[in-house]
Amino acid sequence: MNIVIVGAGVMGRGIAYVSALGGYDVKVADLSKEVLKDAEAEMDQNFDKGISRGKLNSSEAEQAKQRIGFYTELEQAAQEADLIIEAVPEKKELKKNIFETIDQIAPQNCIFATNTSTMSPTEIASYTNRPSSVIAMHFFNPVHKMPLVEIVRGLETSDETAHFAETAAKQMGKQTVVVNEFPGFVTSRISCLVGNEAFYMLQEGLGTPEDIDKAIKLGLSYPMGPFELADLVGLDARLNNLRYLHSTLGEKYRPSPLLEQYVKSGRLGRKTGVGVYDYTINNEGE
Repeated sequence: MNIVIVGAGVMGRGIAYVSALGGYDVKVADLSKEVLKDAEAEMDQNFDKGISRGKLNSSEAEQAKQRIGFYTELEQAAQEADLIIEAVPEKKELKKNIFETIDQIAPQNCIFATNTSTMSPTEIASYTNRPSSVIAMHFFNPVHKMPLVEIVRGLETSDETAHFAETAAKQMGKQTVVVNEFPGFVTSRISCLVGNEAFYMLQEGLGTPEDIDKAIKLGLSYPMGPFELADLVGLDARLNNLRYLHSTLGEKYRPSPLLEQYVKSGRLGRKTGVGVYDYTINNEGE
């Protein structure tokens, strides 16, 4: 099966990596040659780490690498696709443009998936002429470590499309849940509430980021603290999610003013070197 990943950022490259390990032929499409180059280098590092940790052998890694291609032209990548997974930032106009484009160029039997964590797969499906073939496949960061894919059906998603997406995710080594659309789905609604409340705590002077993260990890058995997670996914991405949930689900999702300030100042997390924590001095909230 041929899978096309649209967007070679953090999530796109992670999805491409697990897809190739699952035995799929993968084409990664991104407008930026530099981003594609970085994605290839990071995936190579992950293959090397997998070998060193005994999770795969050198032959398996090499075969998976050979199954991945990189493209700057989406039209070229999508012509023979069986499944296209969009993994670009949570911006409505960007997603709209992508889905309108792939609707014109992809084979008629191709399934379209969006990796959105909050946006409506029903609305995204409306950008196409095949809404029954559109679904959300919400992967988690880091993709190669996190076991879950949250599969979200839109209003017109067919049973066949849902089954196809679930089967593909399991072939990638993932566990799945299949839910019906509602803003934020399951995981993002909870995660955004916890993360936003942590920012309100920090704003109120309740504790340091380190102590708040430590309390959540040890007291509630979370694998990462809310600030560690926010820095990983990007404070701008977290803010965009909260704004969407605030507009659709109400006041309890109003973004913390402190989070707004961090984003305005350019403190976006690991990708900029400084977020809640300063990664330029090797302080990762440990």
